[in-house]
Amino acid sequence: MNLLSFDPLRTLHLPNTVAVKPEHWFARKHEVLQADWVLFPEYWQVNALVYAWRKRIFPSISSYHLGHDKIEMTRAMQALGSHTMPATLILASTPAALEQIQDTFSYPMIAKSVRSSMGLGVFLLESPADLRRYAAQHEVLYLQEYLPIKRDLRVVWVGDQVVSAYWRVGREGDYRNNIAQGASADFTDIPAAALELVGRVARSLEINHAGFDVAEIDGEYRLFEFNVRFGTQSLRQQGIRLDDLIYAYLLRHTQPPLEPPRPWLPKAS
Repeated sequence: MNLLSFDPLRTLHLPNTVAVKPEHWFARKHEVLQADWVLFPEYWQVNALVYAWRKRIFPSISSYHLGHDKIEMTRAMQALGSHTMPATLILASTPAALEQIQDTFSYPMIAKSVRSSMGLGVFLLESPADLRRYAAQHEVLYLQEYLPIKRDLRVVWVGDQVVSAYWRVGREGDYRNNIAQGASADFTDIPAAALELVGRVARSLEINHAGFDVAEIDGEYRLFEFNVRFGTQSLRQQGIRLDDLIYAYLLRHTQPPLEPPRPWLPKAS
């Protein structure tokens, strides 16, 4: 199995792996086409790799397309059932939208930027003035009900299985529970129901590499979102090597090659 990686830091220990800088992909086209799998391309590469060059990529195309944008991700998860996520509104930034938001949610509420991770682009809105400031800075408004929790659960899904799960316990007074924002990890008492929820969603959406964020409210579990490129600090604490898990998954799913790219120019007569 020949692998080609556009992110060598994430694939450092994978065997038979050639590392290529994303900006050199056309110059190294022959090597890309010869690879059985292309690993961790940049988002701007994935459509050409999958649809023009007919390559298998990891993470999956679904992981990229849904994970790139909170709006697309949210709509897909909402389509699986209203029980999957906290109550969420996605609206254009208009005066009517502000009225709808305040008719739907009480203060405080959570607002997010559409493309953000690691706790960045998350805002706690505590008043109409906060909401107006947020709306003035965003063309698309993404609002969620505020959940009074002091921790949430990060569930790491790689390939077709949960490989790690841990509570992220936020700092006192901080509404964000991200490790990157100073939260601590607790690996004890992981609820099986939360893992089952992540498994159902990941399989339904064909996600094969993501860190899912899960909240517990009165024994019920809701997904906030997932991140395709997630931090690995807590996994290293557990002695988990993602390289080995990824390689085993790729081996299990390597089939005969996809058909080669189709020429689009007519042959010379």
